[in-house]
Formats: sequence, C-alpha cells, structure tokens
Amino acid sequence: MKSSGIQLVSGADTPLGTLSRTVLTALAPVSWGTTYVVTTELLPPGHPLFAGLLRALPAGLIALAITRTLPRGAWWGKAAVLGVLNIGLLFPLLFLAAERLPGGVAATLAAAQPLVVAVLAVVVLGETPSAWRLAWGVLGIVGVGLVVIGPNAALDLTGVAAGLAAAASMALGLTLTKRWGRPAGIGPTAFAGWQLTAGGLFLLPLTVFAEGPPPAIDAPAALGYLWLGLVGGLLAYVVWFRGIGTLPVTSVAVLVLLSPLVAAVLGAVLLGQTLGPVQLVGFGLALAAIVAGQLPAPTRSSAPIPAPEGISK
Repeated sequence: MKSSGIQLVSGADTPLGTLSRTVLTALAPVSWGTTYVVTTELLPPGHPLFAGLLRALPAGLIALAITRTLPRGAWWGKAAVLGVLNIGLLFPLLFLAAERLPGGVAATLAAAQPLVVAVLAVVVLGETPSAWRLAWGVLGIVGVGLVVIGPNAALDLTGVAAGLAAAASMALGLTLTKRWGRPAGIGPTAFAGWQLTAGGLFLLPLTVFAEGPPPAIDAPAALGYLWLGLVGGLLAYVVWFRGIGTLPVTSVAVLVLLSPLVAAVLGAVLLGQTLGPVQLVGFGLALAAIVAGQLPAPTRSSAPIPAPEGISK
C-alpha cells in the first residue's frame, strides 16, 4: 500500500506547527458544541438512536466512496471496536443525555472525559501518572459546571448514567485510537469513514428494534441532520483523528471542554440565555484548563545552582 504522499510540513514539531494542529483539532469539539442546540431546537424528540444513525452511517459511506479504501487484516476488528466506542455507543448516549438532562448537566458529565483519559493513558499507554493533568482536568469540570449548570438543574438518573457512559466510551475510544494509530498509507478521511460506517452499522439494528419507524422529518429536522452528519460527523472526525495522531492524547482530550463552552455561547446568542458573573468565572477556568492541557507538565530541575563568579567555597 503506497503512502498518500501527504506529509506534515517541516515545521510541524515547532511550537507554531503544534499550535496550528491544535487549532485545527479544536474545530471538532467546537462543531460538537452545536449538538445541544440542534437536538433541542431542530430534531424530533424521542429518537436518539435514529439521530445517531443519521449522523454516522451516511457520513461514513460518503467517506468510503471518496477514499475507496477498506480495512485490511486485523484492522477490520480494530475499526469495528473503535467505531462502536467512538460513534456507535457515543452518539445515542449523548443524544439520550441531551434529551433527559438540561444541556448544562449533560455537558458537565461529558467534561469528565479528560480525567478518564488521564487515567487510561497510564493504564493503556503506559504513561507516567500526572498530577498536573488530573488537577487541570478537575478544574475544567468545575469551570464547565459553573458555566452551564443553573440553580434549578434537574438530575435524571437515566440521563446521568448516559452522560457518564458517553464520557467513558469516548475516553476509551480516544485512548485506543492513540495506541493503535493508523495503518501506513491510510489518511484520516478513510480512517474516519471506517469508524463512522462501523458505528452506523452497529446502530442500525438497535434503532429498528428500539425505536421502530423513523420520525417524520420536516425541513428544520433535515437541516439539523445534515449539519450533524456532514459537519459534526464527517468533517469533525477527519480533523479529530488527524489530531489524535499528531498530538499527545491528554492534550487532545482536554479540547473536548470546548464543546460545552460553545453550547453555552450558542445558548446565550440564539436562545436568549444569559451568562452572569459566575458563568464568566467558570468560562475563564475552563479556558485556562484547555490552555494548560496543551502545555507540558512542569518538571523540577535536579541540577545544582551554580555559585556566582568570584566566590570560592
């Protein structure tokens, strides 16, 4: 299998190259932040599996048609596992949490994902435990909670379970994606297509048996499904998987905090929701956690401090 010939530029390992890859990768959670407003304002309620199916399968088939590349050997199984974790389980759990909980509560539960990744990076990837990552992960959750959870937020046990399960599924999928990498010569579009298709095929029988006939789709719903499938599905996962391959997994994981922040901004702009002083403080904390997550953990220098010139011992 020949390489696609697309390589990172020579400055990819410079701070500027890392910054550009980080900004590009961040576009994925930014687009996912639109899920809450699209789900509540455009999509027919009560069909989370159908919403996940339309977000995944058509986008995956489009990617396969563009790349005309299928998995080989062990990658049939790996692509299926990653597709179920990253899409097949994640999508309906996210939609279910969004329907059963206020958007803020659902977003805060999803924000636990960087903490799970920090633990899995030690267990699965063999990385050294990092108090730095855990501390900023906790601060990120606190910040998101301050932004999006109001005083009258209701807690539905089914919604809470779905939100936590979604965070765990995404964290494990992200970690295994980093561990397994991509086959030589396979670009992020084909890689995303494999997983979106596998996740969509996983959802297909579940959707038929659990929800029965599809809901009526009017013009707003069609627009919502197109947005979630093409932008929040295909395009987002292409840049997401590219970022996973070129950035540290814990740095990618904390970018997910952008999703609830974008949802909060859209709620303020489109739905007339307000961001008071507490929300603004939380916004700042979450942004600080995102920035800190892109920086290496500080290390203590063991080198002795040199004595000033001219002073003998």
